[in-house]
Amino acid sequence: MHPDLQESIVPAVEAGSPPGLDVPALTRAMAKGDEAAYAKFYDAYFERLRRYLLVVTAGNEDAAREALQSGLVRVVRHIRQFESDEVFWGWLTVLARTALFDQTRKRRRYLSFLDRFTRHTQAVPGPQTEPDAKLLELLETGLAILPADERKLLESKYLDGASVQEIASQLQTSEKAVESRLVRIRRKLKAALLDQLKHES
Repeated sequence: MHPDLQESIVPAVEAGSPPGLDVPALTRAMAKGDEAAYAKFYDAYFERLRRYLLVVTAGNEDAAREALQSGLVRVVRHIRQFESDEVFWGWLTVLARTALFDQTRKRRRYLSFLDRFTRHTQAVPGPQTEPDAKLLELLETGLAILPADERKLLESKYLDGASVQEIASQLQTSEKAVESRLVRIRRKLKAALLDQLKHES
């Protein structure tokens, strides 16, 4: 990160909440679903969290933005009353780092899937080629539109690392039947990816 950028970010990250902000009252109201309280929260903490994540990601704005969005969703889900800004800010940074970690782990899982997927098809760049964010997005979209049972089968094999034998035992079918289904689903996903790539070009 450029030194000037880091110097401008770190003080903002370390700064406390705005003077006069009643954190216990704010978080108590947020826990009750008070929209005005959430508006105050965003005003007080949105930019502070964004700058914090920029520091954590070494200036990666895209990663920081995605983690921030995911972190804010988690705030809504898990908010409770906090007695001080220090404790509340500590909780917020944990949520932000967890969101970033999950985001990174998800990317690695999809990269691993692409690596294995390209052993069977040339629909996407080969294992030696680092796919871009758009390709990962297209893959996620392609998986999402598959029927639930087909998506689960692909995820079990390629994302969770289950063996064909384990899947066959779980589904109470033969390994040959599982392999045949995987071939058909891969072909369907390949066609979907090619169609999406064609429309993107």
